[in-house]
Amino acid sequence: MQTELVKLCPVCRGTSFQHVFNCEDYTYSHQQFSILQCQSCQLLLTSPRPDQQSIGEFYKSEEYISHTGKSNSIFDWIYLKARNYTLSWKHDIITSRKTRGTILDYGCGTGEFINYMANNNWEGSAVEPSKEARAKIKSQNKNLSVFEKLEELPENKFDIITLWHVLEHVPNPNTLIAQLKEKLKEDGLIFVAVPNHKSYDAQHYQSHWAAYDVPRHFWHFSQKNVTRLFDNNQLLLKEILPMKLDAYYVSLLSEKYKNNSKHSLATPIKALLTGLSSNAKARKTMNYSSLIYIAGHA
Repeated sequence: MQTELVKLCPVCRGTSFQHVFNCEDYTYSHQQFSILQCQSCQLLLTSPRPDQQSIGEFYKSEEYISHTGKSNSIFDWIYLKARNYTLSWKHDIITSRKTRGTILDYGCGTGEFINYMANNNWEGSAVEPSKEARAKIKSQNKNLSVFEKLEELPENKFDIITLWHVLEHVPNPNTLIAQLKEKLKEDGLIFVAVPNHKSYDAQHYQSHWAAYDVPRHFWHFSQKNVTRLFDNNQLLLKEILPMKLDAYYVSLLSEKYKNNSKHSLATPIKALLTGLSSNAKARKTMNYSSLIYIAGHA
């Protein structure tokens, strides 16, 4: 594996970083990776990390369910059930703001969301770098436009652009936001969902927090970090919405990691209580386990 060091913060262009702790890659390699903090804007980041030629290997595990769609364990089964529920929820939060139009799902995985939208009167397009995932999407819906690269799409095309837990995976999030802005119509909206390391469940589990997901997650954002990314690109943050189910699923995985995959009757109970506590505390701070940021042209 070839690695690379992060020398420049993509949010504030800071160059000074401090070590926070090490995290294990529980999904694939079981290697340790360092979490650092930018001393200027407090963004957390994974560094050193696999370079772009090596990172693909870390997505090949059957456990990386967003690219396989297979249910191999109780955790996968819960994930798939939650995902199916959230498809209609995501559809509803979008259509309550724009009833229909053109939509781009960037980093669509195996395409369940964009397929759902296309089946509900939206003109759907998707960008997904994984060749295997693109093939799966095409086998499900031949009418969807699926691309490998964003550059293949025209400018000022989309009413809605979505990134569901994608921004933390990309090498340069600031550059990506700038590119997506060019694809957005003047009255369009961009929806960005990312984990929130300021949440109670993140603080509770520390290095065992499943949403660090090293090394696949390069960046670990707070509300302040995402707001600044939008500001950098003259996008106006309009709303922040909670993803309350994430607190329970992430806590369940985190309990598994914390206990070295040993299962007991106490595991789901502890996860449920942590998820409840996280959502309860977040009512005052909006620091839910995951957040959706909605932005448009300033």
